[in-house]
Order: sequence, then C-alpha cells, then structure tokens
Amino acid sequence: MSKMLMIIILSVVLLFMGAVGGGFFILWNKISQLPKDPATVEEIPVEEEENAIGPLYSLDTMIVNLADHGGKRYLRVTMALELSDPEAMTTIESRLPQVRDAILMILPTKKYEDVSTTDGKIALRKEIMEKINSLMTKGQVNNLYFTEFVVQ
Repeated sequence: MSKMLMIIILSVVLLFMGAVGGGFFILWNKISQLPKDPATVEEIPVEEEENAIGPLYSLDTMIVNLADHGGKRYLRVTMALELSDPEAMTTIESRLPQVRDAILMILPTKKYEDVSTTDGKIALRKEIMEKINSLMTKGQVNNLYFTEFVVQ
C-alpha cells in the first residue's frame, strides 16, 4: 500500500513540476518578445492615406430572379458603397430610390454563369459602380463591397 501511495505522490509531483516548467517557458517567450528599452524602439510610420477607407453606406438586401432559362435561380445580394467623401453620403441618401432602381435594373439581366465566377462578380461590381457614379452630383463611389452574395 505504501509503495502505491509513493508512486501516486511522485506522479503528482512530477506532473506539477512539468506544469510549472511549461508555464515558465511560455512566460519566458512572452517576456523575450518585449522591447528591451523603450527609448531605442524605432516607431514605424503608419501609412493611413494608402489604406484609408472612405465613408461606407450600406444598402439593404436585394433579392432578384436571374435571367436563366426557367427563372428558377435567384440572387440575394447585400452591398456597401465606399464613398469618396462625406458629401457623397448626402447625395446617395437623396438619390437612394434611383440608386436602388439602377441596381435592380442591372441584377436581373445577369445569368448564373455571369455571376458565379470571381471575374463575373468583379465585372458586376464595375458595372454597378459606373451606373451609380453616373447618378452622383457630388463625390463618387470609390468601391463597392459585396457583404452578402448568395445564388440559389
């Protein structure tokens, strides 16, 4: 009985020492990644202009039938428009019925083959942006993001 108790105690001690050693190892790795002297750390300038995103305007979800034979496929799409400046936001809001109408005139003319590939989605994005930009009086749409794109 005492031999069994000794094996259990020894196993628990070894397990505990292994856990403590693992904890120190993880802590050592974290500490070694910290900068040594804050005065010697060189700050890297952040390029905000290059990666800056303009104001976003989210459009409601649109569901349209595709132009496939039989009309059994439909497209459910949600988009966000990246605008050039805040003034463009007021233009989009004032022309929202025209913007939605323009999109709803483009989407049902597409077939499944047109929108199922990446190239097809890029072409659709470009076509929608050109049409919306033709309606804009102030500012423009710099990019269009599909936040949902489901074909069924």
